[in-house]
Amino acid sequence: MNQQLPLRGQSALVTGGGTGIGEAIAARLLREGAQVAVAGRRREPLDAVAERHGAWPVVADMSDSAQARAAISGIVEEFGRLDIVVANAGGHGFSAVADTDDAAWQASINANLTTAFTTVREALHQLRANSGRVVIVSSLAGLFAGPEVAGYTVGKHALIGLTRSLARDYGSQGVRVNALCPGWVKTPMADAEMDHFAEAAAMASREEAYRTVTANVPLRRAADPAEMAAIVNFLVSSESSYITGATIVADGGAHIVDLPTIAFEGVV
Repeated sequence: MNQQLPLRGQSALVTGGGTGIGEAIAARLLREGAQVAVAGRRREPLDAVAERHGAWPVVADMSDSAQARAAISGIVEEFGRLDIVVANAGGHGFSAVADTDDAAWQASINANLTTAFTTVREALHQLRANSGRVVIVSSLAGLFAGPEVAGYTVGKHALIGLTRSLARDYGSQGVRVNALCPGWVKTPMADAEMDHFAEAAAMASREEAYRTVTANVPLRRAADPAEMAAIVNFLVSSESSYITGATIVADGGAHIVDLPTIAFEGVV
């Protein structure tokens, strides 16, 4: 039965694999038969994912070329190959331009852009050899701008450019690269944002905050991380064999809402 698992015999690297969407992606790819390494800077969450799901933890700052190169060499030594890279790591950059100093700016670019760039660059020799697949996890902030999240917004926009550049340059060598732009997903990072929002707005609970931020989303809810993992699984599978350079938006329909007409809903 295991021989029928779609990703059997392949291996994957998931950056930011210790929590949230990254953990869900790792768990899904493991269920599909892949060997999966989860990379991040903090050992504790990676070890927890390893214990819960059977992933192989790799402690590394993947924005650092030397550490990324060593991590990928270790994965290839452990698994024999690398077929799939999911560049999921991100964060930082939660301030307006005037309130962002040089250190905060660099931290946001490192977390949201450089980590993906360096990870994929150091993996390209394996990806080209194995008709590899890459999914770069951007955000709805890669398409639109939220309030006072300049570094995050710029980094997430740049990830879509990185996706397109990689797809253009390496498609002829069999490498497929796509971007995923999630909206609100119930992750520890989003939970913390909701807790802060609930406190600032005198709301009763985190769930009330989630209901508020999704009130004008057509599906009227935040996503579960497993829903994002299902999309990633499709993008790295043979079922998406003719898709590359695409930006997949998974936001419950938020991006189709015309903001100037919201006031008319239920009135006219």
